[in-house]
Amino acid sequence: MAGHEIPEPADRKQVADSSSDLRAAEEARHSCDPAFRHGVVVGFDGSTSSERALAYAIGMARRIASGLIIVHVANRLPTTVWAGCEPPVFVDVPDHRTEVLGLELACADYLAEVPWILVERGGDICHELEEVGREYSADAIVVGSTHGIVGRLFGSVAGRLAKRAQRPVVVIP
Repeated sequence: MAGHEIPEPADRKQVADSSSDLRAAEEARHSCDPAFRHGVVVGFDGSTSSERALAYAIGMARRIASGLIIVHVANRLPTTVWAGCEPPVFVDVPDHRTEVLGLELACADYLAEVPWILVERGGDICHELEEVGREYSADAIVVGSTHGIVGRLFGSVAGRLAKRAQRPVVVIP
């Protein structure tokens, strides 16, 4: 049967096409700008310690000629704090602080030295910083140290992140 070709069933073509579509959608969702690949991730919330962390991260990104990924994690508060219920349910609290921080950063002269982006996430700060670091294949994560009673009660972000991160963590006092 030379020269005779057996046509593929229509179902098989659809399966192959849908799996390639799923793969392409997954790659597009996790792709990031190459200028920020292997960049420096910095946690930023506008506090004094996060401003010091940002200043250090800017210098670090400039020295290694990479981009800066500034991450602001929006508040997600457990309802168990108010309701007294057992299951850990989280609620999203509207956080307009990211917009304000973005405008402040856009007007900052000191950020003109390096390419940067602002990424907003919601959830656990440690998890989200590490997740952004993984997505961008970051060379390091820079955070400010936590001071006060909140850090003592719940554990500092820097301490928890240093224990679980898969990349170097720089803690700025």
